[in-house]
Amino acid sequence: MQKITSFTINHIKLQPGIYVSRKDPVQDTVITTFDLRMTSPNEEPVMNTAEVHTIEHLGATFLRNHPEFGSGIIYFGPMGCRTGFYLLLTGDYESADITGLITEMFEFIRDYRGEVPGASPRDCGNYLDMNLPMANYLAKKYLDEVLYHITPDRLVYPE
Repeated sequence: MQKITSFTINHIKLQPGIYVSRKDPVQDTVITTFDLRMTSPNEEPVMNTAEVHTIEHLGATFLRNHPEFGSGIIYFGPMGCRTGFYLLLTGDYESADITGLITEMFEFIRDYRGEVPGASPRDCGNYLDMNLPMANYLAKKYLDEVLYHITPDRLVYPE
């Protein structure tokens, strides 16, 4: 069986950044899938499920309400390996096209205080598995270490 695209990326060289994972034609448009890599695979500890879940709720809420990109958001959610998130957008984009959006989103997550949207038994199947302080911390870390000074090598997958 042929490997899927995400398993062909060299995770030994992969560092935190924003990467185009794939582009899929769908009818008369393109769906661009982004790899929002927050931790260095197999080097740093993975994120725990509570903070990943919190980032998912806050990130999805921010993105779907965004005045420019909101209507083109297909999906935002965690990677199974817990080293980052996938973002699917309608349109043919490159990583540099969304660095502002991703920076805005993680500033929102870093600064968010209060009740996490959708964190109730009616709205979520695992509403108690949330950790807002750790989500705030990880958003700040991603901003400070990656997004605020992102370099071209953090926008294209390593060879």
